[in-house]
Amino acid sequence: MIALALASSVAPISLWAGTSNVLSLVNERVDNTNFKVFTDSSKVFDIDEVVVVSQPKEAFRLRQQSLSSTSVGGFQIQKLGTRDLRELSSYIPNFVMPNYGSRLSSAMYVRGIGSRVNSPAVGIYLDGIPVMSKSAFNLHHYQTSRIDILRGPQATLYGQNTEGGLVRIYSRNPFEYEGTDLKLSYGSRYYRNVELAHYHRINDHLAFTVAAFNDAQKGFFRNTNTGNRADKYDEAGGKIVLKAKLNRGWNVDILANYQYVDQNGFPYGKLDLETGKAALPSTTFDGTYLRHSFISGVTVNHIGTDYSFASTTSYQYLKDKMNMDSDYLPADYMSILQEQLQNSLTQEFTLKSNRAVGGFWNWTAGGFFSYQWLKTNGPVFFNEDMTQPIGNAIQKQMYNAMVNMMAQRMMAQGMPEKAAKAAAAKAIEKAGGVSMKVNMGAPGLYHTPQWNLGFFHESNFNITDRLTATLGLRYDLMHTAIHYDASAYMQMTANVMGKLATNVLDSSQDHEVSDDYGQLLPKFGLNLKIDELGSNVYATVSKGYRAGGYNIQMFSDVLQTELNANRNQAMRGDYHVTHTEEDYQRIDKTIAYKPETSWNYEAGAHLNLFDHMLHFDLSAFYMKVTNQQLSVMAGNYGFGRMMVNAGKSHSCGIEAALRGQLFDGKFDWAMSYGYTRSKFDKYVDGEGEDAVDYKGKYVPYVPQHTMAAMADYRLTDWLTLGANVNVQGKTYWDNANTYSQKLYAVLGAHVDLNFKAFNVSFWGRNLTDTNYNTFAVDNSATGTKEYFAQRGNPFQCGVDVRFHF
Repeated sequence: MIALALASSVAPISLWAGTSNVLSLVNERVDNTNFKVFTDSSKVFDIDEVVVVSQPKEAFRLRQQSLSSTSVGGFQIQKLGTRDLRELSSYIPNFVMPNYGSRLSSAMYVRGIGSRVNSPAVGIYLDGIPVMSKSAFNLHHYQTSRIDILRGPQATLYGQNTEGGLVRIYSRNPFEYEGTDLKLSYGSRYYRNVELAHYHRINDHLAFTVAAFNDAQKGFFRNTNTGNRADKYDEAGGKIVLKAKLNRGWNVDILANYQYVDQNGFPYGKLDLETGKAALPSTTFDGTYLRHSFISGVTVNHIGTDYSFASTTSYQYLKDKMNMDSDYLPADYMSILQEQLQNSLTQEFTLKSNRAVGGFWNWTAGGFFSYQWLKTNGPVFFNEDMTQPIGNAIQKQMYNAMVNMMAQRMMAQGMPEKAAKAAAAKAIEKAGGVSMKVNMGAPGLYHTPQWNLGFFHESNFNITDRLTATLGLRYDLMHTAIHYDASAYMQMTANVMGKLATNVLDSSQDHEVSDDYGQLLPKFGLNLKIDELGSNVYATVSKGYRAGGYNIQMFSDVLQTELNANRNQAMRGDYHVTHTEEDYQRIDKTIAYKPETSWNYEAGAHLNLFDHMLHFDLSAFYMKVTNQQLSVMAGNYGFGRMMVNAGKSHSCGIEAALRGQLFDGKFDWAMSYGYTRSKFDKYVDGEGEDAVDYKGKYVPYVPQHTMAAMADYRLTDWLTLGANVNVQGKTYWDNANTYSQKLYAVLGAHVDLNFKAFNVSFWGRNLTDTNYNTFAVDNSATGTKEYFAQRGNPFQCGVDVRFHF
C-alpha cells in the first residue's frame, strides 16, 4: 500500500477521516520524496495503511488477519468527542465499557464475556505495554494516534485475561507528527479541559513528546441528602514519549505516563422496577475515589534482514483510595474503605520473521513474564442504623430475661404472674433500667501477589498466493496467592440497673494460601484472499483464558456470619471465635474462584468493494464458556462483591461494519451493528431447598444489541457538519433476569470551523436527553432487597478550540 512504502512521516489519520484529508497528507509526503501518486478521492483508506505502527507480533495488518476488529484514529476520536474507552465503546459493535461508578470501575464486556471485579476479560496495551492493574484500565486518553479493538480471544499471542478481546492504544509518534498542540474546552455542567503537547523531531535519530492535560466537570447528579454533586471530578496527568532510531536497524522507545484523578463517585439512586427509572442519589455521604497511576516502559526493537526482535520492559505503579456508602441510602447502615498499593513488573521478548522475506512460512515466537505485588486495606464499617437495631434486639432479650427471672422469684412467694412481672419491670426501671450500645467493624489487610509466565508461537503458512493458514500455541502459567489478615468485632456495652459492662465478641482470620494454573492456548485459522483489492474471508478457532484467584471483598460477610452465630456466647463475657485448620481449609475454598476458559468459533469477511469506495466487515461467532466468572453479592448479608464460577454458558452473535464516502470525498459515513445472545447452560446457585437454577437465563450486564452510526459532511473547506448516534439494549442486571434496561438511543452532533490558525468545534451529547441507566444492582444491607441504578449522562453541550503551531 502507498503509506507502507513511504518513509514513516505521515500524520495520523482516522479510520473514518475524510479521504481528502488522507490524500492531501499522502500526496504531500510523496511530493517531498520526489514521487507523484495519482489517487481517487472517493476511495476509503484503512487507518493502519496510513498510520504506520510497529507490531512486534503480527505478520499482517488488522483487516488482513482472521479476526474481527475496529480501528479508530485520532481524527475520529476528536469528531466523536470521546475522552476514554467508556465513551468510545458506544461506537464499537459488541464491545461495552459502561460509564458508571468512578474511574475505579473498568468493567468491559465483549461477546458476553466480562466482569466487574477481579480478573479482567479484556486486555489493554498502552504503546505496546500491557496495563497490569484493572484499576488503571479506565484512563483518560488524549493526544492519541489510534485505538484498536480486537474482539474474540487473543490469548495465543497476548496470554491470560484477553479472553474477550484486546484494546491497543497508541500515542502520536513525534517522528511523524511535529509541532505544538493546544486544546481548550468548555461546556455545560462546568466542563473544562486543557491539553498541551509538544512534538519535536531533533534529528533523523531522535524525537520526543511532552504532553499534559487537566479535565474537570461539576457533575450531572446532585446527592439529595448532602446537597453536593455526586459525580464531579478533577483529573490531570502528563506523559513523555522518547523515540530513538539507532544504527543498523535498532530502535528504542521510552514511555512515562502519569495520571491523577480525584472525584465523587457511585451516584446510585433507587430504581423503580415498574418504570425502569432511577431517582437521584441520596446517600449518607458522598462517595469518593482518589487515584495515582504511573505506567512506564522501554521497548527495544531491531529490524534485521531476516527477522525482527523486540524487548519490552515495564514498571507500573498504582495507589488509590475508595470510600463508598455501600448501602446507597440516606440512613447510615454501612460503608466501605478500600486502599490499594500495587507495583508491577513485566518483561516480554518477541522474535518474528520479516514479512519482506516472503516465502511459505512467517512466524512469531516469544516469552512473557510479569510479577504483581498488591496490598489492599479494606475495612468495612457498620454504622448506627445497622448497630442500633442489633443493640435494641439484644437489649430486649436481656430485659425480658431479667423480668422473667425476677418474676419467677416473686411468683414462688405467691405473687400472681401479672403482678410479679409488673413489679419486676418497675424494680428494673427504678434501679436504672437496661440499655445496650453496639459497635461493629470488620478491618482487613490483604496481600495478593501473583506472577505469570508464558511462551508463545504463531506460524502463518502461505499455502497458495491467496490462502494462508495460521497455527498458534501458548503455554501460560499463573501463580496466585493471598495472605489475609481479616477480623470483625462486636462490642456490646450494657447498662444494667446502673452497672456498666462491656463484652467484646470478635473473630479473626490470618492465613496464607496459593495456587497455580496452567493453560495451553491454541489458535487455528484460515484466510482466503478473494480479489485483488485485498478482500478476504476467514475462519478461526481459538481458546481464551481468564485467571483464577481469591476474593477479598466478601470477608466481612463471612466474619459477620460467624459473629451472628456466636452472639449468645458474648452475653456471659468476652468471647473470641477460634478457627481450626479445617475451618481455614473451608474458608480458603470459599474465597477461591477457578480460571474461566472459552472456545471461540468464528467466520467472517473483510471486503473492499467498488474499488475501495466501500469497506464492509462481517463476522459471526459462537463461544462456549466453562467456569464462567460472575460478580455477585456475598451470600448472607450482601456486604461485598465476590467472584463465583457459574458452570457453563454460551454466546453467539454477529458483528457488521460499513464505511464509505460520497460526493467526491466530502461526505464520510460509517455504521456498525453487534448482536450477542449469551445464556447460561449450567448454573445452580445455592444448595438444597434454597438452590436456584439459572439455566436458560441471559448472562447479566451484556447488551443484546449494540448499534452506531456517524456521518460528516464538509460543506466548504472551513465548515463541517457531523452527527452520530449509538444504541444499546436490552441489558439484564441480574442472573434471574428480573429487571433490565430496555433498548435506548443517544444522539450527538458537532459543527466544525476549520481556519488556518485554529479549529473550533461546537458539540452536543445526548441531544434528546434520553433517560437510561448505565448500571443497576440490588442490595440487602437493610435486611430487605432494594434496587439501585446510575442514570446515563443527560444533555450536554460545549465548544473545543484547537491550535497547532
